Amino acid sequence: MNKLFWIKVIAVNGLLSVVLGAFTAHILEGVLTAQRIETFNTAVDYQIYHTLALLGLICIDDKLLAMRWKKYAAVFFLLGIILFCGSLYLLIATNISKLAMLTPLGGLSFMIGWIMLLFAAIREN
Repeated sequence: MNKLFWIKVIAVNGLLSVVLGAFTAHILEGVLTAQRIETFNTAVDYQIYHTLALLGLICIDDKLLAMRWKKYAAVFFLLGIILFCGSLYLLIATNISKLAMLTPLGGLSFMIGWIMLLFAAIREN
């Protein structure tokens, strides 16, 4: 697992989470409906949760987890951030409702990532 690559991904996602959260609180508050703000905040929340999950994942000693499954978990967490959070951000920005069709795929990616983490913990002999 290329930890330097993942640290860069984590840093960018952490920064984006804070920036987008602040953007919502200070700029979008008077522009969007309460429901749209809630949707945006859900995306920010899931982005930061899974950014922290990625950080925790790369901090776990490689000897404790099966590396193949650990990599898959990281990839699926990132894919979930892109599909789930990204589709919600784009939905709010563009009002193109068809983008919401990607959101469940992102949620599924998050779930698969957690399953991959479980597989990594079970470890291969």
